[in-house]
Amino acid sequence: MSEESAVLLARRKKAEELESMGIPLFPNDFRPTDRAGAIHEIFGHYSDEELARIKEPFRLAGRLMARRDFGKAIFAHIQDETGRIQIFVKRDELGPEAFKLFKKYFDLGDIIGVEGHLFRTKTGELTILAKSVKLITKAFRPLPEKYHGLQDVELRYRRRYLDLIMNERVREIFRTRSRIVQYFRNYFSSQGFLEVETPMMQVIPGGATARPFKTYHHALERELYLRIAPELYLKRLLVGGFERVFELNRNFRNEGVSVQHNPEFTMLEFYEAYATYEDLIVRTEELFLGLCRELTGGSKIVYQGEEIDFTPPWPRIPFKEALIKIGGVPEEVLASREKVIAFARERDIKIDEREQVLGKLWAKLFDALVEPKLVQPTFIVAFPVDISPLARRNEKDPTVADRFELFIAGREIANAFSELNDPRDQRARFEEQIKRRLEDDPEIHPEIDEDFIRALEHGMPPAAGEGIGIDRVVMLFTDSPSIREVILFPHLRPEK
Repeated sequence: MSEESAVLLARRKKAEELESMGIPLFPNDFRPTDRAGAIHEIFGHYSDEELARIKEPFRLAGRLMARRDFGKAIFAHIQDETGRIQIFVKRDELGPEAFKLFKKYFDLGDIIGVEGHLFRTKTGELTILAKSVKLITKAFRPLPEKYHGLQDVELRYRRRYLDLIMNERVREIFRTRSRIVQYFRNYFSSQGFLEVETPMMQVIPGGATARPFKTYHHALERELYLRIAPELYLKRLLVGGFERVFELNRNFRNEGVSVQHNPEFTMLEFYEAYATYEDLIVRTEELFLGLCRELTGGSKIVYQGEEIDFTPPWPRIPFKEALIKIGGVPEEVLASREKVIAFARERDIKIDEREQVLGKLWAKLFDALVEPKLVQPTFIVAFPVDISPLARRNEKDPTVADRFELFIAGREIANAFSELNDPRDQRARFEEQIKRRLEDDPEIHPEIDEDFIRALEHGMPPAAGEGIGIDRVVMLFTDSPSIREVILFPHLRPEK
């Protein structure tokens, strides 16, 4: 029998013995009135005399995380959502039968209720002197071993519940994530934006270039796609008269996984009528500086050893200029697809040599040579129109779009542009995109969203829109190197 099997068998035997004594393993009649974190915060500075004057008992529930047995007394730690606190279980205080029960049958990992008075030990630790101890939930499986814990990163992600139990840092990451989402929601609501919900199953996947997930609706007898972006539906709302809208949404892209990519991810998208991408540059600077101050009290963070300063204004660099000055691509190379392909081949940059769209080839060079170098917040502007099918053309130079992407710490954080609202130009761009689509290209849907064109024909006000990757923002502000650290249950390959 394996060691794990022996432990499980022993725990089940204890559970059976408890039930035979009439002690329920999963009661629901204990109501805690206090929490560990609040006790430390409120009473941490009390003197011994002040603690002794507190007459009301404390009542807590938590998971049994550690214990030290001294015969007729046991020191233990319980952990609730707010932290840990020590309890002191004495035979003389609890009574012989209750003490024997605790000593023999309560295991690490069990959830217990404790009631007692607060005192400070000789080492200065706030402690609950237990007057009663009650089993609330019996754990049939043990916690990970204390000192080695969950060291296997993939196991941490697969068994996130254990990761959360054992690692305060992990719990803090997801508290911070919640604060970030709440900050965004409060900011846009305060700015007059209406929070909306748009379909997650769509007839035509649009609003981005990505391979979709496909499903089938039996009652409607048609294929549907999990959305890759909510953009085209949010623009329909601009047509309908909502002038400022935002959505905190889940998107799904049937693509590879990496430290920056998960098949389902969270985006914030917002659209503002009578605004341009330049207005959104200012709003984005304001948004991120405000978030930094909300979380840190200042304007700077450290991410993976690099100090990042959110003080505006941030640099604005045209796409082509970034390729030349930051990426080191000679300007003459950018003039033809043949030269770009040869340049990429010489530097082992992966590129599809069948690609006819020059802007897409430029984008591959950008990803490899420019993006990793953009550590401080930087706006890349003036993207080629041929890789910006939903963005408005620049009036002075119609070959580029009124668009920016925000890069921080060497990765894209946001994408925004002045929206294209001319239905004729939009149709032409969709048709060109389909025409130049490679035969095996899964990222471009071979069908035009006619209803979206119809909506534009009813008239959409001039507007600007932006998408911000929430997961990557959380990575930044929690100093997490991988997207899997900031998603509670990331998708993983099948367990071997």
